[in-house]
Amino acid sequence: MHCLHHSLSPLPSFAKSADKTAKKSTFASCKTLQIRAMRAVVQRVTSASVEVDGHMVSEIGPGLLVLVGLHESDTDSNADYICRKVLNMRLFTNESTGRGWDQNVMQRNYEVLLVSQFTLYGVLKGNKPDFHVAMPPQKAKPFYESLVDKFRKAYRPDAIKDGVFGAMMKVNLVNDGPVTMQLDSSQSSKSTNEETGKTIN
Repeated sequence: MHCLHHSLSPLPSFAKSADKTAKKSTFASCKTLQIRAMRAVVQRVTSASVEVDGHMVSEIGPGLLVLVGLHESDTDSNADYICRKVLNMRLFTNESTGRGWDQNVMQRNYEVLLVSQFTLYGVLKGNKPDFHVAMPPQKAKPFYESLVDKFRKAYRPDAIKDGVFGAMMKVNLVNDGPVTMQLDSSQSSKSTNEETGKTIN
């Protein structure tokens, strides 16, 4: 009984403190790992368009429709990553060789339609969506415009189209495949394994 008494005795106060600290550290690490920065949902399309108030504002033929969600922590490095990855994703068949997943949108001379979509960072609280981690509109608008500019500088300006930031848009598309990929740029540096679409390199 004496041994049993000792085995069930409470931890010393310093041990309890260390245990709590370790648990907090582990929880914080898990939260950090779960945080993602800029998010893009990329769809291979035969055509796509955006309407606002019944008027066509943008349309493309074959290419990529990219829904972009901005996280409140996004920086230029996240935008650079998304721009580079989207333009270089090999989602198209090489018609010369017949090889699938071989060419990117630039090699095919196709177009890209960018659409800002803050709901990509929505989380459910009960049954109601909450968007508190999305970048606030006053900051998101110039940031999104700079992202569109990055795409135009990296490719042909006339091949990059976009919707109307903050407007109620109707997005029409014909998904080719269907092929849909999600990209998340890591909030930390490139040294982390940041993206869902890494396997297409």
